[in-house]
Parts: sequence; C-alpha cells; structure tokens
Amino acid sequence: MKILALDSSGLVASVAVVENDTLLAEYTVNYKKTHSQTLLPMLDEISNMTELDLSTIDAIAVAGGPGSFTGLRIGSATAKGLGLALEKPLISIPTTAAIAYNIWDTNKFVCPIMDARRNQVYTGVYCYTDHRLDTVWEQDTMSIEALAEGLNCLDHEVIFLGDGVAVYREKLQELLTIPFSFAPAHVNRQRAAAVAALAEVYYKEGKIETAMEHEPEYLRVSQAERERKERSRTGICEACRCAEKTEKRGEERMITIREMQIDDLEQVMPIEEANFSIPWTETGFFTFLIRDDALFLGAEEDGEILGYLGILISFDESEITNVCVAEKARRRGIGRALMEELFHRMQERKVRVIHLDVRLSNTPARNLYESLGFVQDGLRKGYYDLPKEDAVLMSRTDESVPKR
Repeated sequence: MKILALDSSGLVASVAVVENDTLLAEYTVNYKKTHSQTLLPMLDEISNMTELDLSTIDAIAVAGGPGSFTGLRIGSATAKGLGLALEKPLISIPTTAAIAYNIWDTNKFVCPIMDARRNQVYTGVYCYTDHRLDTVWEQDTMSIEALAEGLNCLDHEVIFLGDGVAVYREKLQELLTIPFSFAPAHVNRQRAAAVAALAEVYYKEGKIETAMEHEPEYLRVSQAERERKERSRTGICEACRCAEKTEKRGEERMITIREMQIDDLEQVMPIEEANFSIPWTETGFFTFLIRDDALFLGAEEDGEILGYLGILISFDESEITNVCVAEKARRRGIGRALMEELFHRMQERKVRVIHLDVRLSNTPARNLYESLGFVQDGLRKGYYDLPKEDAVLMSRTDESVPKR
C-alpha cells in the first residue's frame, strides 16, 4: 500500500510518501513561505527524487482540520485536485490526531495544541491502548484555561506538542497541577509522515472518501439552512471601480481607500487596541503586511487612518482577518467603502469566495455583511474571549468569477 500525505493545517507545510510501513520520502518546511508557494513544489521534488509515479499511489491522505483556515483550504484543494485527476480515494485525518501520532506508544496522555488566536487553541487528548492510538477527548476549540482545568481533572501525566506550545508554555506551567512535559523539536509540529502512517490504519478500517466528498472540518449549519439563506439573499452590492484607490465623498471631506503601509501602524495600533479586548500586536500586523498572500486596506481622511481591513488569499478563496473603524468615524459608510474596494480587488485577482467570522452579538456588523451579500455558513462555539461568545461564520461568493 502506497499513500501520499499532505499537511498544511498550520504553520508547517509537509508532504510525505509511505509504502507498507516504510517512509520513502518526507519534505517539511516551517519557514517564511506560504503553503500555496510550497506544497506543490515540495510534491514535485519528492516525486523527482524518488522517481514516484503518482498513478501508483493507493490513496491521498490530508490533514482535515481543525487548523488555519487558509492552510486547510490549500491542503484540501490540493488533495481533491490530485484525487480527481488520479481517480484515487482520500483519507481525511483529524489534525490533532496526526500531531499526536508523532509520539508513539507512550503511557502518558498526548495533548496537541494549535494556536487558534484570541486565547483559543485547537486541541484533543490521546492515549495508547494495546499499541493503538485512542481518543480521550475529541478534538475541539477551547481556551487555554479550560484545557488546563480539564487536564488537571484527568489527573494523568501529559506530553504537549504543536505550535500552541510556543504561545502558551508559560500559561500551562502556571495553571497545571499534573506532571507534564513538552515534546522536542523533531516531533513537536505537523508532519506528513504521521498523517500517512495514521492513514494506513484508517485505510484498513475503510475510513476513506471520494475527492468530491472531502471537506475540511468546520462547524457548519445544515445544508438546507445554507440553501435557504442563499435563496433569501437580496443581491450583491456593486463593487467600487478604482484599481489603486477609491475615493468616497462625505458631506464635507473625502475618504481615500488605499493599501495599508507599514508606516500606518503607528495610527492603526491605537484603533486596534481601543476596539478589541484581545488586539493584534504590532508584530502581528507587520508579519501579515509583508506576506504575498495578504492584503490590507486603510481608510484615510486628511492623512489620518480611520479604519482598516485585512484579508488572506488562497487560490480562489480568501478569509478576512480584520475589519475595524475608529469609533469617532462610524456611521459614515467607511466600513462599506472598505468592503466594496476589497470586492473589486478580489475580483481582479480572480478570488471567488470571501470568508469571515463575526461575534454573534455584533448585529450592526452582521447587518452590514448581509447587505453586502454574505450568508451564514455556520457557528463556532465559544470562539471569542473577553467576553466569551460564539462566532458566526459567513461567506460571500462572486458568481462573476469562474471556478478554478
């Protein structure tokens, strides 16, 4: 049995080929590259080095979530494309189970944690029974405090691994009363080899799906509810028509929508810190501003930044990361102007779908998004902190952009 495995669920991009319990090749990168830039070139390199004929593989395994929305979409799209082209089945492996499988046959609990932002982690708890990985807690999203409390109640030694360790190590050391340790560098991140090895187990158990059936793991409303909301849409607002910048006149002054620059952070940070209980850091903004797959727009009036919007792009889909308007500048249509300029720029880039999340209680924002053609896709329980609240998942599809 030969399995090709992909994992782009987090910061790491990884590709591997396993045949009959033997790892033939693995290519893993955890550096300043986007998965859209790395995943297929990595597969090409492995294929060339091992003289791999892709038609000889039996199945394609992919880390199915949870994880980075953009990363999951890239991994899913790549796996589905290969599955359809090669007419091979897919094996969707829970991300946290794959990370846990890096640690083999221990008598301790294994707890992967992935940073989900806003003091949340994607996590699960696993153990080994008769040399088989078993689930103690199903993978879920929770605060680091809730995770520590639950682990203390289990009263069993635990090994932590995953990119969330770097973020929450000190917090875990503060909160935990049980024995614990952190996995070393060679096994503490996503690895496609682990995805492939666990996929062999799943394949023998018949846990496979077609490429058309595969979807990343999200919390969604029912398909019937989605279709009902789609039918109730009242239309999509027309996008702005400027390529470099959009000018929107108020009663007295002019608002200019333009790409945000690093120098703008001096004005952006006070707005961010005044409006969010868990604001982005300046370093966080800087990291995204220099990425090729990210775009940030700013709304400027007489040299003053009054609002901003950020988005990450993956093939023909994208995810809004930030939307904020300074309190003094609200009710002037700035949020709508930012969104409309975004629609135009995404159309130019052949981006068909835009995703976002919003607090359940944020009625003004939800009304704005719905008026702009967004529909509700699902609900992520307890996603936001300070205060704890559910996130409404929404998306907007530009039907004028052809599917890729």
